[in-house]
Amino acid sequence: MARPQLKSITDKEEKTSVKDSFKAMKTIPRFFREIYQSSPILFFANVFSRLLNAFTPVVILWVGKMIIDEIILQVSLENKDFTLLWKYVLIEFAVAILSDLLGRLINLTDGLLGDLYSNDSSEKIIRKTAELTIAQLEDPEFYDKLERARTQTNSRVGLMSNALGQAESLISMVSLIAGLVYFEPILILILVISIIPSFINEAKFSSTRYSLARSWTSERRELDYLRFIGANNQTAKEIKLFGLTDFIAERFKNLSNDYYHLNKRLSLKQSLYGSFFNILGVLSYYGAYIYIILRVLAGVITIGELTFLSGSFNRLRSNLQGFFSRFTRISESALYLQDYFDFIDLSIEQTAEAKTPMPKTIVKGFEINNLHFSYPGNKTEVLKGVTFKLNAGEKMAFVGQNGAGKTTLIKLFLRFYEPTEGEILLDGININNFDVDEYRKRFGVIFQDFFKYEFTLRENIAIGNISEIENDEIIGYAANKSLAEQVVNDMAEGLEQRLGRRFYKGQELSGGQWQKVALARAYMKDADVMVLDEPTSALDAQAEFDVFERFIALTKGKTSIIISHRFSTVRMADRILVLQHGRVLELGTHEELMENPKLYSELFKLQAAGYQ
Repeated sequence: MARPQLKSITDKEEKTSVKDSFKAMKTIPRFFREIYQSSPILFFANVFSRLLNAFTPVVILWVGKMIIDEIILQVSLENKDFTLLWKYVLIEFAVAILSDLLGRLINLTDGLLGDLYSNDSSEKIIRKTAELTIAQLEDPEFYDKLERARTQTNSRVGLMSNALGQAESLISMVSLIAGLVYFEPILILILVISIIPSFINEAKFSSTRYSLARSWTSERRELDYLRFIGANNQTAKEIKLFGLTDFIAERFKNLSNDYYHLNKRLSLKQSLYGSFFNILGVLSYYGAYIYIILRVLAGVITIGELTFLSGSFNRLRSNLQGFFSRFTRISESALYLQDYFDFIDLSIEQTAEAKTPMPKTIVKGFEINNLHFSYPGNKTEVLKGVTFKLNAGEKMAFVGQNGAGKTTLIKLFLRFYEPTEGEILLDGININNFDVDEYRKRFGVIFQDFFKYEFTLRENIAIGNISEIENDEIIGYAANKSLAEQVVNDMAEGLEQRLGRRFYKGQELSGGQWQKVALARAYMKDADVMVLDEPTSALDAQAEFDVFERFIALTKGKTSIIISHRFSTVRMADRILVLQHGRVLELGTHEELMENPKLYSELFKLQAAGYQ
């Protein structure tokens, strides 16, 4: 079995530099504005708590110094007075309790803010995805952008805690540095020497980790897909029947091992360099510690000042390590944050600036002129000069072999894609001149690959006009006309029955039942144009005939498009459009087409012979 080619994170086009990491940090202010908008009260509570807590380390160290100096003083005196000593102990105790309470408040607000922001950002991704065109969503490169934006929610929540913690740490370090400068300024120089090399190393590897993750976005999507099809009730039957377990497991193993080895190589290198620079830091710390001891022995500083300086230096070094470590995590997370904002800021394709109001009723119908189309990234034309008219109130069937362009033509009608050449007119006006949302509201559509929402039966039907989800009369009407009424009656919970097997007490439907439910969606709104794209393939011939007979009767006076491979259904249409290789081969009534010895009459006779 062919294995995917192992990618190198040193590929020029995938390489992300330290400079890129710093540039991505320009998104941090916008990020904090979004966090603030999630909950101003929680945000201010978090910031205020961190501000107070930032001063507790230096206060505790300073009070500790006063306690030790007071103990040594009282020990040397004959008339001892421990009043001041116990005041210092009480102050240190109070500060320690305050620090603990502030820390808990910070953790609480961090968690709540993180949850709120995660919810808000996920909602924005959902809403942004709805604004994008089908062409964008079906583009693999674009889908990688969506995947990076969608899967880095936890990274963004971590970024929030790290960024707020960075501000707290900075205030704390300034206060500790002030204490060191007051007593021994040279300790600051030693501190810088111990930290900077480690920081540079961390910054370098954070950008490299991001490069690896970014360059493997497509492969990680494939790994998720393999996990899904390898352990899913929807694919279990075919997996077992065709013995695909080894094939899928091996493919997953090979791809995941490739990613593991790249990640392992990076982790080992980072660990090696990190150990070396950490040893330098430890040596610097103990050099400073020895220096402080020598100063005590020389009588330059007191024992209390020794504890303050050693404690301050140790805490400051720890804070600085945490500060720089968080800084590299922030710069790495900022790269993912940049992916999120890049997705949110994607421009929406506008086909026309001026919007013509939709006609109240369709008078003339549709006119399709010299329509050409090829899917993005593919030079092969699916439609090649398609021209015809669909009159208002007419029921037209699209017929053709697989790949003839029937569903693609529907997608162009619905403005999911723009034609590469030619135009579609509605009552003489190019459909691109209408507001796309207002235009699509005039359609009632069921596709052959309709989605099976594992919601309640009520919700599945109401999807056709979700604003009427509580309207039992309309839902009942739609269920009756689509033959889904029997499905409702068969459910123990009726309309409130959850469908599918994913959730507790869910009820799976047969293919035919699902199609009746999907058909009900088309009857949920009084649409001007009805489109049925092979929605009854899972029904038996009689059930399909009944469905379409009802459909024809119920859509009297409405413009309709029907795609079906069953000619007993197709012949109900007013006219039939026959497509072949993306071109219009025939157009006429059933009787007219049967008189011509072309594709339609040939296919009709072949299918009719199959029932004899």
